[in-house]
Amino acid sequence: MEEKRTSLLENSFIWFGAAVSIAEILTGTYFAPLGFKNGFLAIILGHIIGCAMLFLAGVVGGKVRLSAMDSVKMSFGEKGGILFAVLNIMQLLGWTGIMIYDGALSANGLVSAGNWVWALVIGVLIVLWVMFGIVNVTKINSVAVTALLVLTVILSVKIFTGEGAAVSAEDAMSFGAAVELSAAMPLSWLPLISDYTSKAEKPLIASAVSSVIYGIVSCWMYTIGMGAAIFTGESDLAQIMIKAGLGAGLVIIIFSTVTTTFLDAYSAGISAESVSTKLKSKAVAVAAAVLGTIGAILFNMDDITDFLYLIGSVFAPMTAVLIADFFILKHRAIEKAFVWTNLVVWVIGFVLYRYLMTVDFILGNTLPDMLITMVLCVAANKVMTKMTPCQNK
Repeated sequence: MEEKRTSLLENSFIWFGAAVSIAEILTGTYFAPLGFKNGFLAIILGHIIGCAMLFLAGVVGGKVRLSAMDSVKMSFGEKGGILFAVLNIMQLLGWTGIMIYDGALSANGLVSAGNWVWALVIGVLIVLWVMFGIVNVTKINSVAVTALLVLTVILSVKIFTGEGAAVSAEDAMSFGAAVELSAAMPLSWLPLISDYTSKAEKPLIASAVSSVIYGIVSCWMYTIGMGAAIFTGESDLAQIMIKAGLGAGLVIIIFSTVTTTFLDAYSAGISAESVSTKLKSKAVAVAAAVLGTIGAILFNMDDITDFLYLIGSVFAPMTAVLIADFFILKHRAIEKAFVWTNLVVWVIGFVLYRYLMTVDFILGNTLPDMLITMVLCVAANKVMTKMTPCQNK
């Protein structure tokens, strides 16, 4: 029997749900010291950069009908790709814990029952989402996302019709740093998007729709956070909800956490299958949700900016190599154990990203890092082809 594919509408719901995120709203509060005009411009520019890369990554996996980490093996080899699958599982476990932590903290700010209680509630709901599976969960997601859409519109209206509050500019980041922080969220989905576009009926269009929907809604979430800090003087989501007079804020907090974090747990399972066929994706996804819940209860996860930059430094150059290899060089090396040329280029890209973090460039450091890494990938592979003409790489 042919595998059931997801429709464009279902992919839209998946990525709308991914973007309606507490983490994105909270990250948006950091932009307030820039002022609304400059902050909003930084949000837009960062998301254009991040979502363009997100689209290309989605096309790669969608066209070859491979999950994100399996498609990476085309550029780094069977065993080389396992490195990124393991790193992806680790960052997804981190994301799962962070999202549950933020959701529990915000929910407890509205209804005090204990952070650990709300972490358990959210964790159980994520497990239920995982058990339904990606195709079946889209039906549940459509209901949850519709409710989130209505409530988020109400929240936006209440925030942006309020009076402005004084915002200190002392700790304002530079414009380039703001662009980078804006690009960081869509870039965090680079090692995941193909898990969903590979199952789409129309992968190319699904990649475009997914990237555009995510980009628009993510910009909206960032802007809500920035606007809340400017117009209500708050950076705590529960307090934002209270000041906005939104009694249904608990619904936004819980379901936005579930619809976003489900993707992290689900993709952890898919990545695990890339590591070993003996691992079952659903069992690993459930384990990721459980471990994330435990982590959210035990550890403090208030500041995620360093985590976002670490993800960018690992997966931005990885995706740059994948894009250059797939679209320009048109290599497919999944049968090889390691593709050392591309692994070396990735290491250079990783080091370059960390260096560029110390440079204040107006468009952030991800764009120059990925462009330079792509050029290096093409040049290095062409040189190696000339040196070993009998081999593909």
